[in-house]
Amino acid sequence: MSVFPIRVYGDPVLRTETKEVGEIDDSIRRLVADMIETMYDAPGVGLAANQVGVGRRIAVFDPQDDLGARVMINPRVVHTEGEFEMEEGCLSVPGYFWPITRPEYAVVEATNLEGEAVTYEGDGLIGRVLQHECGHLDGGLLLDAMVKKERKKALAEINRESMGL
Repeated sequence: MSVFPIRVYGDPVLRTETKEVGEIDDSIRRLVADMIETMYDAPGVGLAANQVGVGRRIAVFDPQDDLGARVMINPRVVHTEGEFEMEEGCLSVPGYFWPITRPEYAVVEATNLEGEAVTYEGDGLIGRVLQHECGHLDGGLLLDAMVKKERKKALAEINRESMGL
């Protein structure tokens, strides 16, 4: 297995919508294993394929229970409820955490590595991770979930830091 470098804010691959996976073959299985290793190495609780430069609709996440990492192939958010604000970070915008308001509860339908339909759902952190990773696969970043005024402040902060100011 390998640890991939994680693509960071400014890399165009992060803003590109990913393509659906057809056949789940050995190359997809290897990619998923490497993504899980990369997620744990980072460390993070979720990782989308485009964060490691692969334009496929695959994400992994670990809800931090005793069952380990989960795989989502071709995931789609099919239902959300409520709303809550929570500090949120992203491996592709390292070192930053901002208060982000998202739906509190989310349901995602996907396929697992065995090609079986699966449903993941959760509230709090899990609901947030499900939405966050699906957002990446649609070419989005956590900055997109911010209100315009807060997003402008966050972008100014990132730009200031990247220029060493």
